[in-house]
Amino acid sequence: MNPFDEFLHTAGVLHVAPDGQMRANDVTPRLLLPGSFNPVHRGHWGLAEVASELHGVPATFELSVANVDKPTLTADEIRRRLEQFHDRASVWLTHAPRFLDKAALFPGATFVVGADTALRIVLPRYYDDEAAMLASLRAIRERGCRFLVACRTDARGQWLRLADLPIPHEARELFEEIPPERFRCDVSSTQLRA
Repeated sequence: MNPFDEFLHTAGVLHVAPDGQMRANDVTPRLLLPGSFNPVHRGHWGLAEVASELHGVPATFELSVANVDKPTLTADEIRRRLEQFHDRASVWLTHAPRFLDKAALFPGATFVVGADTALRIVLPRYYDDEAAMLASLRAIRERGCRFLVACRTDARGQWLRLADLPIPHEARELFEEIPPERFRCDVSSTQLRA
């Protein structure tokens, strides 16, 4: 069975290099930009570049084929989304819809996210309750993971920054902001699809 088909039938991870080579067991990335990449756009590329500059390591992309709010991606859809990265960047395929799952797969990684995603990470309504949210953040910390957060516009069109988020006191050290003067992008995949 080839690595892609094996990945589809397991709960593992698969590294897809820019040249399309696929490896199940590869060096764990230190800086990951998760997303659905439908489509990938200049904001994703710019955010990866700035995150790499700030942390001094290459940023790679992570595409989870399972999503909390959407159907699981088909093999054809995964291939279509991967094609956008061909000859340009590495992508890690996972079956990890939540950051707790991602942290288990990539211990020590920094996840590069927009402030809108960071907000979902700290809102108790995305968990059973506040205790479950705090337990998730503790487990992410125990795995040595952190978040690098870029400002984003919210549903009202207002800029949302890390300082605007209700980060629990005991989890503040997990979150670092990318200064808006270093990166700010108004485009989103949802807008591009519309």
